[in-house]
Parts: sequence; C-alpha cells; structure tokens
Amino acid sequence: MSAQDAATSEAVTRLLSKEYLADDRTALVLWLAEKLDRPVLIEGPPGVGKTDLARAAAAVTGRELLRLQCYEGLDEAKALYEWDYGKQMLYTQLLREVVQQATAGASSLREGVARISAQESALYTEQFLLPRPLLKAILAPVSVVLLVDEVDRAEPEFEALLLEILAERQVTIPELGTLRSRARPLVILTTNGSRDMSDALRRRCLHLFLDYPSPSRETAIVELRLPGIAHTLADALARFVAKLRKLDLRKAPSLSETLDWGRALLLLGASSLDRTVVAETLGLLLKYEEDREKAEEKLDVLLSD
Repeated sequence: MSAQDAATSEAVTRLLSKEYLADDRTALVLWLAEKLDRPVLIEGPPGVGKTDLARAAAAVTGRELLRLQCYEGLDEAKALYEWDYGKQMLYTQLLREVVQQATAGASSLREGVARISAQESALYTEQFLLPRPLLKAILAPVSVVLLVDEVDRAEPEFEALLLEILAERQVTIPELGTLRSRARPLVILTTNGSRDMSDALRRRCLHLFLDYPSPSRETAIVELRLPGIAHTLADALARFVAKLRKLDLRKAPSLSETLDWGRALLLLGASSLDRTVVAETLGLLLKYEEDREKAEEKLDVLLSD
C-alpha cells in the first residue's frame, strides 16, 4: 500500500484484515508491488479471492477501483479507448457554417477536402475521447487500483496491448501521441490458468499464487464475512468443504460458494451440519449433478470428524 498507509508488510496484513484475510506472503507481495512500482499477476483456481484481494487493496487505501473484465474478443476499443464519433458528428453539424467558411472559394473538390483535412485534428482531442478502464487508470489525477480480471480469457495478442502500460505506465494514441500516467496506478492482473501467460508479461509482474485456503483460514474468512455465525458451525462447514475438494469433482466448490452455503445454513436456522440439511443444500456447493451424486454417496465420510 502507499508509504503513508503502511511501512511494513505486517502493517499491510493488519490493514487488509478489515476487508480480507491475507497471509504474510500475500501481504508482502502487495507491499513490494507498491514499493517497487510493479504490477502483480495473481494466479489460482476460480473463486479463491483473487478479485476480492484487488477490491480490498482499493478499499483500505481509499483508492478507486477500475476493473477491466477480460473475455474472448476483447479489443482496444473496449479496453483502452475509442473516439466518440456521435459527438464528433454533432459538433460538425453545429459548426456547419465554420466548415462552409473554411471551404469557401475552393477552386476544386481536392482543394476543399484539403482545407477540411487541415482542421481535422480539432476533432481528435481528449474532448472527444471515450476512455476505457486502461486509459482511465493512466489519466486518473490520483493513483487508482487497476484490476485486469481473468486476463487468460482474452487472446494472447491482447497481452501486447498491456505491455506498454505495465512497463512504462503510458499509452500511445496515434492522433494524440503518448499519454503518460499522471499518478501511477497499482495494477493487479488475475488469471485462472486456462492458458499460459507470455514470458514478456510475467517478466513485468510480481507473481502471486492463491490456492484454496486451509480449513482454519477458511473458518476465519467465513466468520469475517458472515458476522454472527457460530464458530463451531463455521469450523464444521470449512472442514466439510475441504474434504469435498479432495473428491474427484468436475468443479470443486470455491470460497464464494462456501460463503453462499454458510448464508443458507444461517437462513435455515442450522446450528450444526445435520445430514438431512447438508444433503438438501449440496446444490449451493456443487454445480454439476454428477458431483452432487458423488458427494451424497460419501456424505457419512464427509461429515465424520
């Protein structure tokens, strides 16, 4: 975090604990990212808190969070910027007389086009620019947290667009030139590992791997996110989910699904993991029928201490 907010990684841990239970390694990487002015590439399975870590980092430092959700087909216009053609056209219509004056007396179509072209740069200024998350982070007057979420979903070519931003904290727009960051953002990229990131991208980032938490840490997270839940119930559901993840499942339950299950148990008034209630609510943890059937077959083992 910023120098005034945290002098050590231990201070980062304490700050994050209000929003996010980070281990020492995670806190240290965030602290170093701030001190070294380096992006962080966070890898791990879906639902282990990668996105929430970026949100927590923004919350505890009082920064705005700018999020770019990556997907197949993501291009420059959606990630970086595009020109507001509608606004440009409107201004052209409103200033029709100015255009007519500029072309008055032209002896040929070629000369008229040349005169208009000479004024074309007036339509390509920041006034007509629609900044998307990447450019917004560069143009922000104060430092923000830029989250590039699930970067592995975008095509490998998209990484080339990121390299200039990650390495130089700048963006090149042909019509305007190079725009450099006004206040360097803290950049966090996440990936679920659906494809390998390029060496060029990795080289520019600090690396952090987040895995499913241990039962004790998951218990603490459940207690933080679900105020009022009994420690015995939080501990029991964390241990149950840990055992569940060891099964050969098509999709292991994520931390967010553990929290959903905990909320459901509270709504149902459960004080312990009753076999009937667990069987009836497995759908909150497991999203494929074959996984649910497999877990139900082993329910007695999963519920045993």
